[in-house]
Amino acid sequence: MSAFTAQIIYRMQCEGLPTDQYEEQVRLVYADNIVHALSEAREAGKREESTFIDRHGRTMCWRMVAVKDLQPIELKNGGLLFSMVREAEILPAPLWANTGS
Repeated sequence: MSAFTAQIIYRMQCEGLPTDQYEEQVRLVYADNIVHALSEAREAGKREESTFIDRHGRTMCWRMVAVKDLQPIELKNGGLLFSMVREAEILPAPLWANTGS
């Protein structure tokens, strides 16, 4: 069996109406190959779906949208599980910067 990370996307619905709220989860699955890993990821995602009543008495549904990504990983001491590159936006000088005047 090999280990895979599965990126799963969920969407919240309020009383059957879609909202703009999504959640991304990264989960670990074990499988013999990538096809089996996708099946395991889908099953794991479906198991986490839920319906509940919020504090306002509305019925809320948390539904899996898709398995967005699936990557094999090597489970070892110091092994990479997740990495994200972000680009910083260059900002103009802040308003409080000393402009020499």
